Amino acid sequence: MFSVNSKNEDPWYLHAGLYLIIAVLTYLLIKVAIIDPKEEIDMQNYYKTESRLRMDDLKAAEILFEKKNKAFTNNINTLINFIKNDKFVDSVMNAFDSTTMKPANPFVALSNGIFTPDSLFRTPKSQRPYIIEIDTNITKDTIINRQGKILRVDTKKVIGSTYYIEDPDGYGTVGSLTNPALKNVTSWE
Repeated sequence: MFSVNSKNEDPWYLHAGLYLIIAVLTYLLIKVAIIDPKEEIDMQNYYKTESRLRMDDLKAAEILFEKKNKAFTNNINTLINFIKNDKFVDSVMNAFDSTTMKPANPFVALSNGIFTPDSLFRTPKSQRPYIIEIDTNITKDTIINRQGKILRVDTKKVIGSTYYIEDPDGYGTVGSLTNPALKNVTSWE
């Protein structure tokens, strides 16, 4: 019935093919389970760090803009042109702190090691522009004479006393439009 073959011989190429398939599947498993998630985590950490450095620089620019112009701005083009072309910013960037004798430059270097104003336009992850808003407060004061007749209504409009910067990718915010105590506070500190 059955013939007993003392030698169980499979062709060599069958074994070689199986070993090759095992090696490829092992590599794919390691890549999918270990390498790809690590790269993804590294990229997310880079995006978060880079975006927060850019928002710190935008915060420093808003502070300098407010010192010079007595109000904040919500126009990112105006803000970056201010950084690049204004002599006040240049003097602050090149100044030294007299007590510590360290540079007083308020801008921090980005992940590549240098400060580049043009990089502040967009987020590193999605390349969308940062959301920058300023507040507008309108106060009305009614002037009434002794007889109770309204003489006039004085309206005072204050633009840009607080600001708010947000990363559209969700890596943080700077400032607040509603709470003056959070004027220059970052959400990650």
